[in-house]
Amino acid sequence: MHWCDLNESVVSYGSEEFFIPYRSPIDNHIRRYFPDFIIKIKEQSGEFKTYVVEVKPKKQTIPPKQPKRKTKNWLYEMKTYSVNQAKWEAAEEWCKDRGMEFKVITEKELGL
Repeated sequence: MHWCDLNESVVSYGSEEFFIPYRSPIDNHIRRYFPDFIIKIKEQSGEFKTYVVEVKPKKQTIPPKQPKRKTKNWLYEMKTYSVNQAKWEAAEEWCKDRGMEFKVITEKELGL
């Protein structure tokens, strides 16, 4: 997290520091989701805000287009997408309950 090291407004950050329980849409079991980062920032107003951040390829944030035939690759992409959605819904609620904000960042936001 080179960005965090160089950003003066970042008070603290950590990587995979905690887990958020979520229900897997694949097997309906409760699983543990470890978000990539937690970042505490001092905003210009002087208030502190904490963000829980997940970094993913843009491709995994949108539903895969259904091909004419259901291929193994498409089924894998659907599974990945649905599991990610379940994780992120749980993270949104978890963060909301704790006064934090959840963000998913892709290569687009990172300028890659």
